[in-house]
Formats: sequence, C-alpha cells, structure tokens
Amino acid sequence: MVEEEKKALTKVVVIVGPTAVGKTALSIHLAKKCNGEIINGDSMQVYEGLDIGTAKVTEEEAEGIPHHLLGFVPVTEDYTAADFKRDAREAIDRISASGKLPIIVGGSGLYIEGLLFDMQFGGVAIEDPTYRQQLEDELEKTSAEQIWSQLKEKDPKAAEQIHPNNSRRVIRALEVIHFGDKLFSEQEDREAEAHYDALLIGLNTDRSILYERINRRVDSMLENGLLEEARALYDLDLPEKAQSTRGIGYKEWFDFFKGKVSLEEATENLKQNSRRYAKRQLTWFRNRMKKIHWFDLIQDKDALARVENLVDDFIDNN
Repeated sequence: MVEEEKKALTKVVVIVGPTAVGKTALSIHLAKKCNGEIINGDSMQVYEGLDIGTAKVTEEEAEGIPHHLLGFVPVTEDYTAADFKRDAREAIDRISASGKLPIIVGGSGLYIEGLLFDMQFGGVAIEDPTYRQQLEDELEKTSAEQIWSQLKEKDPKAAEQIHPNNSRRVIRALEVIHFGDKLFSEQEDREAEAHYDALLIGLNTDRSILYERINRRVDSMLENGLLEEARALYDLDLPEKAQSTRGIGYKEWFDFFKGKVSLEEATENLKQNSRRYAKRQLTWFRNRMKKIHWFDLIQDKDALARVENLVDDFIDNN
C-alpha cells in the first residue's frame, strides 16, 4: 500500500549544493536530455533586475529550456518561503501535466525543504530567508549557548527539548517563533511524509577548489557590471529590512557607496561572505536532507555519466 502511494507522487528532480559548483549547467544538461523544465529554487533569483549578483541564468546559457520563478518579483516586495512553496507547486503541476520532468535547482535550503516536505513555516505565510543567516552569523561571533539562551527566553519548553549544542535546531526554532503565530513547542513545522517522489542530486567539490571558483565568479561579476546593478538597487533607498537589499552580492556594496569601505574591501567582503554562505549551504543540506546523492562534477570525469544513469533509473522506475 505504501509503495502504491509513493508511485502516485509526482516525480521531480532536485539539484542542490553550494554556490558556484555547477548546478545551473547540470540542470540545463538534464533538462535537454530528459525533456524537462527548470524551476528556480534560489531566494534571490526571484527578483527583477538582480541578475549578475545572483548568477541568474542567461538566455544563451538556458539553451531554450523554459525556466520558471526567475526575475518576476519586484525588488520592493518581500518573497517568502511560503510564497515559493505555493508558486513552485503550481509550476510543478503545470510542467508535469504537460508530460515534462520538473527540475528544481537552487541553493536555498529552506525553500527546497519546505517544498519537498511541506513545512508550515510557523502556521503563516511569512518567511525571511535572510533571518537564518543573521542568526548563523551571530552564532559564529558568539556561542551556541548564547543562541540557545535566546530560545530559552522566548520558548522555555522548546529550549528544554533542544540541546544547546544543536544549533541548527535552535536556530530553526527561533526562526519559526520570529515569523510565526505560535511558539515552536506548540507545533511541528515538518510533515513526516514527502510531498513528491523526489530524486535529490547534490553537487560539491574540494573546498579549496570551490572557494577559488567563488572568488573567480565574483571577479567575473564585477567585470560584467555587478557594481552598476548594485548601485541601481542602492539608489532605490529601500527600507533596511527589505529582503532584496540583504542578499549576498548586493549588501556588501552599500558601505562602499556610502564611502565607508574601499572597492577592494567591499570586493573581499563579498568573496568572504560568499565562501561562508557556501559552507552554510553544505551544512544545511547535509544535516536537514539525508537522501541526497552527492557528486563532484568538477574533479570526477565520470560523475556526469553516473548522474545521467541515476536520473534515467529514477524516471524509468514506475
């Protein structure tokens, strides 16, 4: 009976991993090979005009493959994980109904997990994907005990149930409390059953290689007009809490525009923040999503063939 129910779930392929590891190229390759269409799973690529700093796929790179949930949200608006869950599910339904394979690609762990496992986000459609990053930055600067003490103050019952060293769970609890209408201890933010029959493909490579790729990507972004793109966002004078202004790739330039740091300092800040973000992405996917098939397409010349075989088997397994 359980197996029959699983077969009824819509098949989706999900490609995750840190920034600059090759997710976009793989998604297009698989979409061409498997008659697929791509759904963006990056929290910043949803915004209009934020193209260079988010490494948004270009028309040339897309090679005619339809992409969904790219560049459709005004930078003046916030776009929540709950919004993404709703829109991504609609896109999956449309793509699947047309006989094509939905392929979700991105590095925003909360977006991906919420889509696949039907997280409720505190019972309301409110979510700021940068809030978790703020807490993780605070964790790096202080201690796990300090973060846990915040939870103890806001939700003592949840604090009793979560060990102070389990920072991932502590941060998730604070996130739910911050944006939800209930305490974390009063709800469960993730259903036990998956919402889709999902094949999870993770990309990673040696850390030194990944960091060098990130550094080169930043240099390339600058050559292609990132500074002008960031300046246009800065000139809108949006509220400080606006989601679009707080993404990596843009916020690093605001102090430069204000004359507080040099161009070199802002550039290095962006590279450092991008490297730290890549580390957090990997930690999320490894800790939160256990059924990912990991591959290194950069160093392993045979990895692509194994990915293709894995996807073929997944599609053929009815």
